[in-house]
Amino acid sequence: MIKNLMLRGLPALTLAALPLLTTAPASHAAGMRPTAAATVASSPAVPGAPGVRAPLPLFEAIDLMPVAEEHREGYKRDLYKHWNKGLIASDGCDTRKEVILSEAVVAPQVAAGCKLTGGSWRSAYDDVVVTDAARLDVDHFLSAPPTA
Repeated sequence: MIKNLMLRGLPALTLAALPLLTTAPASHAAGMRPTAAATVASSPAVPGAPGVRAPLPLFEAIDLMPVAEEHREGYKRDLYKHWNKGLIASDGCDTRKEVILSEAVVAPQVAAGCKLTGGSWRSAYDDVVVTDAARLDVDHFLSAPPTA
């Protein structure tokens, strides 16, 4: 049943929702950003639920998100310990290198002190292939658990 839903239902739902996701309101298309207060005030209330507003269309909800300049003052990466000694402290592979090893498309050679040479990795973000482990950053990547 789940296989049928995935093969037939999900593509149909995606195609049905596509026009909703690709049609931008005039204010968004024109580059105008309404104030959060103006947008919230104009959104309709949910009948029978005092103080609760109806869900907003995607582009209106995006327009409500605050935008600010990035401020990195005071942050110094080297003040924070990022990686522990890994699962086997004696092999020299810290957690970062263990993640890099586990996500390799082609496994690199591992020399003394966990020095990595060769290998390749494919970026989950932009599908770029990287062949130098030193160019990799390890991010916290969250995904929703599979549903039954």
